[in-house]
Amino acid sequence: MAAPSSSDAERQRDKDRTRADILDVATREFADKGYTGARVDEIAERTSTTKRMIYYYFGGKEQLYIAVLERAYLAIRALEAELDVEHLAPEDAIRRLAELTFDHHEAHPDFIRLVSIENIHRAEHIARSEVLAGLANPALDGLTQILERGRAEGRFRDDVDPLDVHMVISAFCVFRLANRHTFAAIFGRDMLDPSRREHHRRMLGDMLVDYLTS
Repeated sequence: MAAPSSSDAERQRDKDRTRADILDVATREFADKGYTGARVDEIAERTSTTKRMIYYYFGGKEQLYIAVLERAYLAIRALEAELDVEHLAPEDAIRRLAELTFDHHEAHPDFIRLVSIENIHRAEHIARSEVLAGLANPALDGLTQILERGRAEGRFRDDVDPLDVHMVISAFCVFRLANRHTFAAIFGRDMLDPSRREHHRRMLGDMLVDYLTS
């Protein structure tokens, strides 16, 4: 079979760039306005393309929203898969995993908003995604390996559910972003105050290690 011509390759790159641009703008639109409030017309206008072109690439508003969710979740799962902690003690490894989540969520506030929006919709869109349905095990694989190594070395308790640990990490990191404004209004403290960042980052690791070694 003949190799793709340079013009074919360039057309594919143009398609990939257009698709990525649409997803970038759609991510901000859905994160800012929610699934119901977001408008495909506005996404098209901000990407210098057309509504018809967006439907060509994604099929419709719901499919575009699902594609946004898929890309957001795949990004954090990819980071977790690349995490190299085999050379670390289990306590340090669990801290590093928690720090990765902490750093990612802080750097991607749109991800937090999308998760909150999808929970409002009772995860009905995530449930329709075959891609996201297949991410359950990868989300826990690295964590499970750390916990098993900790147990094998006699460092961690043996009655720990990996999903519980995942929930603790997610709860801390998501709450810090999702409830920033209400927390500040009620308590007068910005949870994203740079002067307290390392304190919170370390506190998360301390809580996990204390639970796992108690």
